[in-house]
Amino acid sequence: MSEGSKPRLLRALAGETLDRPPVWFMRQAGRSLPEYRELRTRAKDFIAFCHNPEMAAEATLQPMRRFPLDAAIVFADILLIPRALGQEVWFEAGEGPRLGELPPLESLADQVEASTERLSAIGETLARVRAELEPDRALIGFAGAPWTVATYMIEGRGSDRTGARTYAYEHPEKLDRLLDILVESTARYLVMQAKSGAQVLKLFESWAEGLAEDVFERIVIRPHIAIIEQVRAAGIDTPFIGFPRGAGALVETYAEKVPVQAVALDTQASAALGRKIQAGGKTIQGALDNLLLRAGGPALDARVDALIAQWNDRPYIFNLGHGVLPDTPIEHIERTIRRVTGR
Repeated sequence: MSEGSKPRLLRALAGETLDRPPVWFMRQAGRSLPEYRELRTRAKDFIAFCHNPEMAAEATLQPMRRFPLDAAIVFADILLIPRALGQEVWFEAGEGPRLGELPPLESLADQVEASTERLSAIGETLARVRAELEPDRALIGFAGAPWTVATYMIEGRGSDRTGARTYAYEHPEKLDRLLDILVESTARYLVMQAKSGAQVLKLFESWAEGLAEDVFERIVIRPHIAIIEQVRAAGIDTPFIGFPRGAGALVETYAEKVPVQAVALDTQASAALGRKIQAGGKTIQGALDNLLLRAGGPALDARVDALIAQWNDRPYIFNLGHGVLPDTPIEHIERTIRRVTGR
């Protein structure tokens, strides 16, 4: 593949400064598109949707047909791993995920090898998408990071993570064991994704906020390093994007210690923080406010221009600081992409 035909996202992740940043949006394959909502009605439930390669590939490709995005991200969910390890997982309409009681840790450990096979449908989805996607558009695979996944496994639902953080203090050995199990299962899952066609791998640490520095080191940085080391040991050189959302100033420590090629920044990231991470040799991604994308107007245009002006003189990927909200007007997404790409 020549440099000219190499996907723009991969060029940015390789450290190139480009004429304009590659652009893709978190949760771009989802609830804001009418064609997605129609497709969703055909699935028995959300998990069945994720495990149906034909439908999941279609959901992945829908935004690529509608918008001139530089990358697709596979349609899946971060809570497929707990289910593959044997914990009950389901989604309540209008309320989000629910999980059954946390199984004994050794029971979870016994299921690690089998968990990858139980997730094979996501590999088939990736293969289907890669076969249809144009060669100059990248395909992203992903997984929830161990701490974020563990918070759901411990608390049984989305929350303010108070229960999981308390568990981390009261049962440090149990939490470390759970994280180790998730590291191994996640690394195997990401290796499978790369072999199935993913050209970029992303770790979503959606709940990195509120952690003391020593705890952040133990339950975020250490597991992320371990996952990447295991993926590399399997012979996979696919670039990584790490997203420690809400970590604040600790993002700098993350960028220094975790061997990702890019660090995704959330909405609170300052211009100076992004430039500092870039100066350290990492590509950055983000950090447009998804609420501003929904609101639209002159303020959105101004912020898009400001983000590009402050960061695009070094490797930078244009994205949100969180996922696209379901009621975001499509014309706002179109306008933003057009402002970034010029088309």
